[in-house]
Amino acid sequence: MFVKTGDKVKVIAGSEKGKEGTVLSVNVKKNRVVVKGVNMIKKATKASAANANGGVVETEGSIHASNVKVIAKAESNKD
Repeated sequence: MFVKTGDKVKVIAGSEKGKEGTVLSVNVKKNRVVVKGVNMIKKATKASAANANGGVVETEGSIHASNVKVIAKAESNKD
């Protein structure tokens, strides 16, 4: 896959077109990436030790890797 964790990318297609962010995680099997601050979704969570009250949490959702373009490689990925 052409995208690695830590790369700075720009979204080139979809409802989030034009936004930029860094890649938080990559799912190679499904060909999807999670970009910081892009495709925010709301998720209901149960109460737990980490989150005593539970409730609605906003987090990043994944987008297809073909919808992003690499702007800058991560420092560790430069070869």
